[in-house]
Amino acid sequence: MQLFTVLFFLASTNAAKKDIDVRKSFVYGPAFDADIVLPVRYFYIQLVDKRGKNLTSSAGKENLNVVYSSRDRVRVWPDLLDRNDGSYIARFRLMETYQDLTISVKFKNEHVADSPYLVKGQVYHEQCNCPEHDTNKWLSDMKCPNSFGQIERDLANFPIIDIKQLRNEGFSRLDQTALCHYSLLKGKLYRRCPGSITDFKMFVDAFMLSVLRKVELPDVEFFANLGDWPLEKNMKDPLPVISWCGSEDTADIIWPTYDLTQATLETLGRQTLDMMSVQGSTGPKWKKKLNKAVFRGRDSRQERLDLVTMGRKKPEIYDVALSNFFFFPYDEKKYGPKNTMSFFDFFKYKYQLNIDGTVAAYRFPYLLVGDSLVFKQDSSYYEHFYKDLIPGKHFVPFKRDLSNLEEKILWARNNDNEAQKIAEAGRTFARDNLMPDKIYCYVVSLFKEYAKRQRQKPEIHKDMVLVEQPKDRDSRCACNRVQKVLFLYAKFSGSTFRF
Repeated sequence: MQLFTVLFFLASTNAAKKDIDVRKSFVYGPAFDADIVLPVRYFYIQLVDKRGKNLTSSAGKENLNVVYSSRDRVRVWPDLLDRNDGSYIARFRLMETYQDLTISVKFKNEHVADSPYLVKGQVYHEQCNCPEHDTNKWLSDMKCPNSFGQIERDLANFPIIDIKQLRNEGFSRLDQTALCHYSLLKGKLYRRCPGSITDFKMFVDAFMLSVLRKVELPDVEFFANLGDWPLEKNMKDPLPVISWCGSEDTADIIWPTYDLTQATLETLGRQTLDMMSVQGSTGPKWKKKLNKAVFRGRDSRQERLDLVTMGRKKPEIYDVALSNFFFFPYDEKKYGPKNTMSFFDFFKYKYQLNIDGTVAAYRFPYLLVGDSLVFKQDSSYYEHFYKDLIPGKHFVPFKRDLSNLEEKILWARNNDNEAQKIAEAGRTFARDNLMPDKIYCYVVSLFKEYAKRQRQKPEIHKDMVLVEQPKDRDSRCACNRVQKVLFLYAKFSGSTFRF
């Protein structure tokens, strides 16, 4: 049978100058496992020199070729990102499902490491509705962590989840303006959203449907907060509401922000900013970055206004400005004019300032995964991963009123090697914990644990609507997952056990 290929070729100018040993180099990542289904599959290429040492600077992309092939023509959107440290991310979005996929990685027409690689079995594309029936198997296949600290902390408040109480009191006790009630039964998602500001349900809908196309979740019934602010302030008898942002004085259950989930879904799609694209746009190497602290953002907190004042007094330390005025429009003359900057241009600077907006600043994951040192404002707000970070190891903390920010920046300037180590530790954390596969792991793990605590069975309510899976008529989706069922006949109790 004729073999059709899709060739992805990118060029630079200096790769041929590097003394690369293609056999000692290595290629690895989740794309080589057919059971790991992601909107955009990805893997890493680490180039190694003839002494057996990993390259630590870019070799460019000249002569690096990635080929995706199958028995049929492969419909794929490919991309190759240079992480500027001797490694690369090869990523690709499949437009339909293929039986066996071959991935060839070549440098100067020589196969790298063990290339070509065969991804054996059905390689499903994102829109293919073909869930794994066994949640535990899926978690194992995805190499998910055994536990997530934030899930354990959040659910410690809910040893029992009284669904009847949640149904009866959810909309009356909590602010229902941006609140939706969801039921998930037998792989189908239903919801009701009586509030007046519920447009962001599209983010919950889209990610939950994506999860359900990949794995069967246990039946659950839950309330999702579509606003930024956490809702449950009753710490003595809290209701289990799921939110994107938590705080020290609320009891909300936290899951990844809509910013992260949407970036995961729309990588190589409608969104250019994601956890991988940042790694390919980290600007100059550390020593060549501008020795200033940079910030752009809306006027969503007083401290952001104060930062502009500080920056005007010390332009040799700061490059800061507000990109839009919404909350304090009457102060635009004082703190303006508006000044925007591409997010990727932030990484021309050595120091990144993360200051709360209305709640936690959802840019934090992207700042961490870049190649700069992140300074984070002290805050009572947090995302799902904040408490796994260690101040002083992964980022530099500063006081909420900004009173010691300049002192911290000057410390970094005077301790450049230590500052770089902190930047590298933050980047490594983000690479290890905030990539797309880990986002799916978190959500599935959350609902697995949530379901164990439900006192009553979830139900579909009469005013709920079915959230339908998107149509995928133009692509092949040959789902051949077979649920393997073993029966163990036990002598005691005459029981039949199903595994």
